[in-house]
Amino acid sequence: MSQQHGARAGHWVIRLAVTAVALGGLIRSVVFAAEPAMWKAGVGRQVITPSEPMWMAGYASRDKPSEGAIHDLYVKALALESPQGERLVIVTSDLIGITASLSASVLEAANERFGLAPRSVLLNASHTHCGPEYRTYKIWVEALSDAEAAKIERYADALPGKFLDAITAAMADLRPAKLAWSQDSADFARNRRFPENGRFVNRQYDEGPVDHDVPVLRVTGADGKLRAVLFGYACHNTTLSFYRFCGDYAGFAQRAVEEAHPGAMALFMQGAAGDQNPYPRRELELAEQHGRTLAAAVERALAAEPTLLAGPLLTARADARLEFEPLPSRDVLLDQLRARGARDQRRAQYLLDVADGRIPLAMTYGCPVQVARFGDELLLVAIGGEVVVDYSIRLKYELAGPHVWVAGYSNDVFGYLPSRRVLLEGGYEGGESMRNGPLPGPFAPTVEERVVGTVRRLVDAISD
Repeated sequence: MSQQHGARAGHWVIRLAVTAVALGGLIRSVVFAAEPAMWKAGVGRQVITPSEPMWMAGYASRDKPSEGAIHDLYVKALALESPQGERLVIVTSDLIGITASLSASVLEAANERFGLAPRSVLLNASHTHCGPEYRTYKIWVEALSDAEAAKIERYADALPGKFLDAITAAMADLRPAKLAWSQDSADFARNRRFPENGRFVNRQYDEGPVDHDVPVLRVTGADGKLRAVLFGYACHNTTLSFYRFCGDYAGFAQRAVEEAHPGAMALFMQGAAGDQNPYPRRELELAEQHGRTLAAAVERALAAEPTLLAGPLLTARADARLEFEPLPSRDVLLDQLRARGARDQRRAQYLLDVADGRIPLAMTYGCPVQVARFGDELLLVAIGGEVVVDYSIRLKYELAGPHVWVAGYSNDVFGYLPSRRVLLEGGYEGGESMRNGPLPGPFAPTVEERVVGTVRRLVDAISD
């Protein structure tokens, strides 16, 4: 290992020594040493598996619609009400991401029906690459047929209702509960930005930064029975790349936890996984294996003595205003239009239309940032975009006080959110991926400080 990479790994890499816990049976109740005031909690879910074959999200190499499913896809909601009456609804989904339009529709409906402010609703996507393509802006990238594009639009139109139905079920299910937090780790995630001949290629890089934490929020009823388990991990759901719908390792992990605890709902919240992949990969059996590994970490966390959450619950949300680098010159775009492949030609024509004013496009973008503080015990930070792991490592290091849980892929997954380091290094996560979406890109070098600064302002606002 070079001195440079050794220093980086020593500063960034989180590696927890895990003591194996022998579980004599299912965990059906939790005995608490203290008796904090009761929360209320409710859960709800909706199946979102497409009813017809349709284009799948995540891999540009796919050239045909789906061919069945391994298991159902879900949107799940966990509604929480603190002893002081504050509310937070966390909604997880087996989707490639959350679009700005989906988020806006769900937030508006949740506000109208339940009076929930945007700061009180958190939408997260697992980023499975074996889910349906529902982002209508992708049509211009993929150049799909009219029939396939129509399927995407029908599915996208139905999604907000599915989210609202899950939220409605969770709100109707609000009952006295206790909340507690614990943590373990899993080690199948690896950094995928492999340095090779001055470039960064998508390949396992064991010296790169990772975050192997598996944070767990447990919800138990007044009778002590486990009702819900919300857990996270920072890793792309890209074990699989075939043509069947599947939640990938996160889907298998949720199924394993629910099978171990009948009657409880398991929810997966994606972390800062932008530059993290599961290894090994590409086999269905490996997705199941990673799911079992993650579920075992959840079980160890459930078996450990938890940190009780007593409240108050404080939430805040704001957009970090991100800047883009200037568009390429007209000459560069014309060269790309003539010399590149079909996809890059469409991208070049799109940017020419932007430059000439035929398509309006702002040169800044609002990245949603949301925080929720559970008393002095836990701080949840949710950031939009495909957040690279540097953000999680930095925020856990810099935010003093309670335990810190960082979620990416939240509220608006507009594309990759690089740190300054990743941006300057370049590669797919650093800016190349923006050719697949409608943003001008790449971001300006201020991107990391804009996001972290927004997190800090929100944390300060709810800590006064």
